[in-house]
Amino acid sequence: MIEVQIMASGSSGNCYHISDDGSRSFLIECGIRFEKIQKFTGYNLASMQGCLISHSHKDHCKAYKNIMRLGLDTWMSEQTAKELNSSGHRGKQFSAKLEFNIGPCKNWTILPFKLQHDVDNHGFLILSKHSGERLVYITDSYYCRYKFPKVNIYMVECNYSREILDENYKAGKIERFLRDRVLKSHFSLENVLNFFKANDLSHCREIHLLHISNGNGDSEQFKIEVEKLTGIPTYV
Repeated sequence: MIEVQIMASGSSGNCYHISDDGSRSFLIECGIRFEKIQKFTGYNLASMQGCLISHSHKDHCKAYKNIMRLGLDTWMSEQTAKELNSSGHRGKQFSAKLEFNIGPCKNWTILPFKLQHDVDNHGFLILSKHSGERLVYITDSYYCRYKFPKVNIYMVECNYSREILDENYKAGKIERFLRDRVLKSHFSLENVLNFFKANDLSHCREIHLLHISNGNGDSEQFKIEVEKLTGIPTYV
């Protein structure tokens, strides 16, 4: 089965370790210090099969140069590569809706899809060749236009609650420009619930809520709301 290990999730950094039986692992995002990634992976990062980067914001790609220097293939869109000025043979590029494989035995099939953010951003539908399980990863997007079949694990941003955000704005805790940016660049609890209502969850065994805002979110409330709707174990 696919296993998700979360090193960091939030505006200070994002990095996720994905494996299937422990020998077929890769990273989604590398937005934390390289030393922390090395320590978490037992200083065996070079044995992994790649790193997927969703977009160019530092909290999602901070360590990409170090990872590439270590010899790890690092995948990003052409636009993200331009924004990061990424070069070198370890820098790989993908295009939305075109599948690619990672690993010497093509252990993982990745289908990128466009998300809605203030820079070029992609989510991933991931298939494990080993177990046949599917994982969907979505972050930094105010909605997702797609539905996904037979997904076993969802990793979905649940950044804020519209109610909390509006209360903070009315109380003068956040400026209007920041409120408006959040509304057009991040997934709210309300939109996450609508997303799950629109998808067939009959194959899903776990949900991970990512990138929860400290000021505009409530992790315990979000967990309760998602589990109440879906009946699926939810982790924050």
